[in-house]
Amino acid sequence: MLKYIFKRLFAALITLVIVLTVVFVLIRQMPIEGYFDNFDKLDPAVIRARLVQMGLTDPLPVQWKRFFLGLFRGDLGVSARYSVGAPIGELIARKAPLSITLGLIAMLIALLMGLPLGAAMARSNNRLWDKFGTVFIVFINAVPAAVYHIFIQAYGSKFLGVPMLFDRDSYITWVLPIFSLSLGNTAFYAMWLRRYMVDEMNKDYVALARAKGVPNRSITSGHVFRNAFVPMIQYIPNALLYTVVGSIFVESLYSVPGMGGLLVDVIRRQDNPMVQILVMIYSCVGIVGLLIGDLLMTIIDPRITFSKEGGAR
Repeated sequence: MLKYIFKRLFAALITLVIVLTVVFVLIRQMPIEGYFDNFDKLDPAVIRARLVQMGLTDPLPVQWKRFFLGLFRGDLGVSARYSVGAPIGELIARKAPLSITLGLIAMLIALLMGLPLGAAMARSNNRLWDKFGTVFIVFINAVPAAVYHIFIQAYGSKFLGVPMLFDRDSYITWVLPIFSLSLGNTAFYAMWLRRYMVDEMNKDYVALARAKGVPNRSITSGHVFRNAFVPMIQYIPNALLYTVVGSIFVESLYSVPGMGGLLVDVIRRQDNPMVQILVMIYSCVGIVGLLIGDLLMTIIDPRITFSKEGGAR
C-alpha cells in the first residue's frame, strides 16, 4: 500500500510540475505591459533596465529555474499593477481565508442536501423524489452556471430581502453566495449516490436480505447506503475543485473580496506575476483534490487490493 501511495504522490508531483511549467511559459508569452504600472509613460530605457532587473531578458530555461527555486523558498514575487511592489504572498494571505471559509461551508451544505436527495432518489425509483432530483440534476448540468447564479442573485435578493452584494460583517449577505456555490456539488453528490445505491440494490446480498424478511429501511440504511457511500469518498475532495472554479464567477458577481474576485481583477489589470501565481494555485487545488480522493479511496475501501493477483491496482 505504501508503494502505491508513493507512486501516486510522485505522479501528482510530476503533473504539478508540468502544469506549473505550462502556465509559466504561457505567461511569458503575454505582452510585457503586464509587468509595469503606467507602461505608456515609461521611457524605453527604463523599461529595458527593469526587464533586466527582473530577469525577463534571460533565456527561458534560466527564468524557469529561478522561478521554481523561488517557489521552494516561498517567494511568489511582487505585484506589478494590482498593488505595485506588494508581495503576492501577503495579498493572497489576506484574501484566501474568506474564500476557504465560503468554500467549506458551501461543500458542507452540498453534502447535507446532496446525499439525502440521492438516497431519496434511489429509494423512490421513478417516483416523485426520483423525478424531482432528475430534473434538478439535468437543470444544473445543462444550464450554464452563470445563468442560474445571476437568477439567484436577482430574485433571491428581491424575494428574500437579502442585499445583492457581499458584506463580510453582515452574515445575511453570505446566504446567496454560499447557496450558489453549493448547487453544483449538490447535484454532483445526488447523481452519483443515486447511481451507486441503485447498483447496490440490484446485487445478490440485497435480494437475500429481502428473502430473509429484513425490512427495506434496514437494508437501505445499514447496507446499501454504506456500501454506496464508499466510492463517493473519492469525489468529496474533487468537489473542492468545482467549488473553487465556481468561486471565480460567484465572488466576482457578489463582490466578495476573496481569491476568485482577485483573479478576475488581476486579469483585467493584466498583472502578469499575480495572474501566474493565482492560476498555479487553482491548478494545485485541483491536482491535490484528485490525489487526496484517490488515496482516501484506497485507505477506506477494504475491497481494494494492491497485490498482483485478483485485480491489482
